[in-house]
Amino acid sequence: MAIFNIKKREIECKIVYYGPGRCGKTTNLEYIFKAYKKQVEGEMVSVNTEGDRTLFFDFLPIGLGKIKGCEVKIQLYTVPGQVQYSSTRKLVLRGVDGVIFVADSLEVRREKNMISLKDLQQNLKEYGISLFKIPLVIQHNKRDLAEQGFPLMSIEQMERDLNRQLKVPSFPASAFTGQGVGATLKECMKLTLKSLQKEMQIG
Repeated sequence: MAIFNIKKREIECKIVYYGPGRCGKTTNLEYIFKAYKKQVEGEMVSVNTEGDRTLFFDFLPIGLGKIKGCEVKIQLYTVPGQVQYSSTRKLVLRGVDGVIFVADSLEVRREKNMISLKDLQQNLKEYGISLFKIPLVIQHNKRDLAEQGFPLMSIEQMERDLNRQLKVPSFPASAFTGQGVGATLKECMKLTLKSLQKEMQIG
Protein backbone atom coordinates (compact mmCIF):
# COMPACT_ATOMS: atom_id res chain seq x y z
CA MET A 1 0.00 0.00 0.00
CA ALA A 2 1.39 3.38 -1.00
CA ILE A 3 2.24 5.74 1.87
CA PHE A 4 0.88 9.27 1.65
CA ASN A 5 2.84 12.07 3.28
CA ILE A 6 0.44 15.01 3.21
CA LYS A 7 2.95 17.42 4.77
CA LYS A 8 5.61 16.77 2.15
CA ARG A 9 3.00 16.23 -0.56
CA GLU A 10 4.65 12.95 -1.40
CA ILE A 11 3.38 9.51 -2.27
CA GLU A 12 5.78 6.69 -1.60
CA CYS A 13 5.18 3.39 -3.31
CA LYS A 14 7.02 0.11 -3.45
CA ILE A 15 8.07 -2.03 -6.40
CA VAL A 16 9.59 -5.43 -5.66
CA TYR A 17 11.85 -7.46 -7.96
CA TYR A 18 10.90 -11.11 -7.47
CA GLY A 19 12.19 -14.34 -9.01
CA PRO A 20 14.24 -17.49 -8.46
CA GLY A 21 17.71 -17.46 -6.90
CA ARG A 22 20.49 -16.05 -9.11
CA CYS A 23 18.11 -14.92 -11.85
CA GLY A 24 19.52 -11.35 -11.89
CA LYS A 25 17.34 -9.36 -9.49
CA THR A 26 20.28 -7.76 -7.67
CA THR A 27 22.04 -7.13 -11.02
CA ASN A 28 18.90 -5.26 -12.18
CA LEU A 29 18.98 -3.05 -9.09
CA GLU A 30 22.71 -2.43 -9.36
CA TYR A 31 22.38 -1.46 -13.01
CA ILE A 32 19.50 0.97 -12.29
CA PHE A 33 21.40 2.45 -9.34
CA LYS A 34 24.43 3.21 -11.54
CA ALA A 35 22.72 4.10 -14.82
CA TYR A 36 20.02 6.35 -13.37
CA LYS A 37 22.12 8.03 -10.69
CA LYS A 38 20.25 11.36 -11.08
CA GLN A 39 16.96 9.71 -10.18
CA VAL A 40 18.30 7.88 -7.15
CA GLU A 41 17.90 9.40 -3.71
CA GLY A 42 20.53 8.39 -1.18
CA GLU A 43 22.39 5.10 -1.17
CA MET A 44 21.45 1.53 -1.90
CA VAL A 45 20.69 -0.04 1.47
CA SER A 46 21.46 -3.66 2.19
CA VAL A 47 19.60 -5.07 5.17
CA ASN A 48 20.64 -8.42 6.58
CA THR A 49 17.49 -10.29 7.40
CA GLU A 50 17.63 -13.74 8.91
CA GLY A 51 21.02 -14.59 7.46
CA ASP A 52 20.51 -13.09 4.02
CA ARG A 53 20.15 -9.66 2.52
CA THR A 54 17.41 -7.45 1.17
CA LEU A 55 18.41 -4.54 -1.04
CA PHE A 56 16.48 -1.35 -1.63
CA PHE A 57 16.80 2.31 -2.59
CA ASP A 58 14.56 5.29 -3.35
CA PHE A 59 13.96 6.09 -6.99
CA LEU A 60 12.30 9.20 -8.41
CA PRO A 61 10.20 8.43 -11.47
CA ILE A 62 11.01 11.63 -13.37
CA GLY A 63 8.60 12.42 -16.17
CA LEU A 64 5.83 10.13 -15.02
CA GLY A 65 3.84 12.95 -13.51
CA LYS A 66 2.25 13.68 -10.14
CA ILE A 67 -0.82 12.18 -8.52
CA LYS A 68 -3.29 14.74 -7.14
CA GLY A 69 -0.49 17.31 -6.96
CA CYS A 70 1.80 15.00 -4.98
CA GLU A 71 5.31 14.01 -6.00
CA VAL A 72 5.80 10.28 -6.37
CA LYS A 73 8.75 8.45 -4.89
CA ILE A 74 9.30 4.79 -5.58
CA GLN A 75 11.20 2.37 -3.40
CA LEU A 76 12.79 -0.44 -5.37
CA TYR A 77 13.33 -3.66 -3.43
CA THR A 78 14.74 -7.04 -4.24
CA VAL A 79 14.37 -10.26 -2.33
CA PRO A 80 16.58 -13.34 -2.10
CA GLY A 81 15.39 -16.18 -4.33
CA GLN A 82 16.84 -19.15 -2.45
CA VAL A 83 14.21 -21.48 -1.03
CA GLN A 84 15.34 -21.18 2.58
CA TYR A 85 14.58 -17.45 2.63
CA SER A 86 10.85 -17.71 2.03
CA SER A 87 10.01 -15.75 5.20
CA THR A 88 12.13 -12.80 4.02
CA ARG A 89 10.49 -12.88 0.60
CA LYS A 90 7.08 -12.71 2.19
CA LEU A 91 8.16 -9.89 4.49
CA VAL A 92 9.50 -7.76 1.62
CA LEU A 93 6.17 -8.10 -0.22
CA ARG A 94 4.33 -6.42 2.63
CA GLY A 95 2.76 -3.20 1.32
CA VAL A 96 3.90 -3.87 -2.26
CA ASP A 97 2.35 -1.74 -5.05
CA GLY A 98 3.96 -3.33 -8.11
CA VAL A 99 6.07 -6.39 -8.97
CA ILE A 100 8.73 -7.13 -11.56
CA PHE A 101 9.13 -10.88 -11.96
CA VAL A 102 12.64 -11.66 -13.20
CA ALA A 103 12.67 -14.99 -15.02
CA ASP A 104 15.90 -16.83 -15.84
CA SER A 105 16.22 -17.69 -19.55
CA LEU A 106 18.58 -20.62 -18.97
CA GLU A 107 16.92 -23.93 -19.92
CA VAL A 108 18.03 -25.55 -16.67
CA ARG A 109 16.09 -22.92 -14.69
CA ARG A 110 12.72 -23.54 -16.30
CA GLU A 111 11.18 -25.29 -13.31
CA LYS A 112 12.68 -22.79 -10.83
CA ASN A 113 10.94 -19.93 -12.68
CA MET A 114 7.58 -21.64 -12.42
CA ILE A 115 8.05 -22.53 -8.74
CA SER A 116 9.04 -18.94 -7.97
CA LEU A 117 5.97 -17.52 -9.74
CA LYS A 118 3.73 -19.88 -7.72
CA ASP A 119 5.57 -18.76 -4.58
CA LEU A 120 4.87 -15.11 -5.48
CA GLN A 121 1.20 -15.89 -6.04
CA GLN A 122 0.95 -17.66 -2.67
CA ASN A 123 2.74 -14.90 -0.74
CA LEU A 124 0.59 -12.18 -2.29
CA LYS A 125 -2.54 -14.19 -1.53
CA GLU A 126 -1.61 -14.24 2.15
CA TYR A 127 -1.70 -10.42 2.06
CA GLY A 128 -5.07 -10.52 0.30
CA ILE A 129 -3.60 -9.49 -3.09
CA SER A 130 -4.35 -11.26 -6.37
CA LEU A 131 -1.47 -11.92 -8.78
CA PHE A 132 -3.94 -11.11 -11.56
CA LYS A 133 -4.75 -7.66 -10.18
CA ILE A 134 -1.41 -6.27 -9.00
CA PRO A 135 0.67 -4.17 -11.45
CA LEU A 136 3.04 -6.85 -12.77
CA VAL A 137 5.71 -7.01 -15.48
CA ILE A 138 7.76 -10.06 -16.46
CA GLN A 139 11.40 -9.73 -17.47
CA HIS A 140 12.99 -12.58 -19.46
CA ASN A 141 16.53 -12.06 -18.24
CA LYS A 142 19.98 -13.32 -19.36
CA ARG A 143 19.20 -13.17 -23.11
CA ASP A 144 22.86 -12.18 -23.68
CA LEU A 145 24.04 -15.66 -22.63
CA ALA A 146 22.99 -17.12 -25.99
CA GLU A 147 26.08 -15.53 -27.53
CA GLN A 148 28.23 -17.48 -25.08
CA GLY A 149 26.68 -20.74 -26.17
CA PHE A 150 24.43 -21.34 -23.16
CA PRO A 151 21.20 -23.21 -23.98
CA LEU A 152 18.37 -20.70 -23.47
CA MET A 153 14.63 -21.15 -23.67
CA SER A 154 12.85 -19.28 -26.44
CA ILE A 155 10.78 -16.24 -25.46
CA GLU A 156 7.71 -18.12 -26.77
CA GLN A 157 8.42 -21.02 -24.40
CA MET A 158 8.87 -18.67 -21.42
CA GLU A 159 5.67 -16.80 -22.28
CA ARG A 160 3.79 -20.12 -22.39
CA ASP A 161 5.25 -21.17 -19.03
CA LEU A 162 4.78 -17.92 -17.16
CA ASN A 163 2.49 -15.52 -18.97
CA ARG A 164 -0.18 -17.58 -20.70
CA GLN A 165 -2.84 -16.79 -18.09
CA LEU A 166 -1.44 -13.54 -16.70
CA LYS A 167 -1.08 -11.77 -20.07
CA VAL A 168 1.06 -8.99 -18.54
CA PRO A 169 3.70 -6.88 -20.35
CA SER A 170 7.03 -8.71 -20.72
CA PHE A 171 10.50 -7.75 -21.90
CA PRO A 172 13.57 -9.68 -23.06
CA ALA A 173 16.53 -8.34 -21.10
CA SER A 174 20.07 -8.66 -19.89
CA ALA A 175 20.55 -7.10 -16.46
CA PHE A 176 24.28 -7.58 -16.99
CA THR A 177 24.46 -5.37 -20.12
CA GLY A 178 21.43 -3.26 -19.16
CA GLN A 179 19.38 -4.23 -22.22
CA GLY A 180 15.65 -4.08 -21.38
CA VAL A 181 16.26 -3.07 -17.73
CA GLY A 182 14.99 0.50 -18.08
CA ALA A 183 12.04 -0.55 -20.25
CA THR A 184 10.93 -3.15 -17.68
CA LEU A 185 11.09 -0.67 -14.81
CA LYS A 186 9.37 2.11 -16.76
CA GLU A 187 6.44 -0.14 -17.68
CA CYS A 188 6.02 -1.33 -14.09
CA MET A 189 6.14 2.25 -12.76
CA LYS A 190 3.52 3.29 -15.31
CA LEU A 191 1.17 0.45 -14.32
CA THR A 192 1.76 1.11 -10.61
CA LEU A 193 0.97 4.83 -10.91
CA LYS A 194 -2.12 4.08 -12.98
CA SER A 195 -3.34 1.68 -10.33
CA LEU A 196 -2.65 4.23 -7.54
CA GLN A 197 -4.60 6.90 -9.42
CA LYS A 198 -7.53 4.53 -9.74
CA GLU A 199 -7.34 3.67 -6.03
CA MET A 200 -7.36 7.34 -5.09
CA GLN A 201 -10.40 8.05 -7.21
CA ILE A 202 -12.26 5.20 -5.52
CA GLY A 203 -10.99 6.29 -2.09
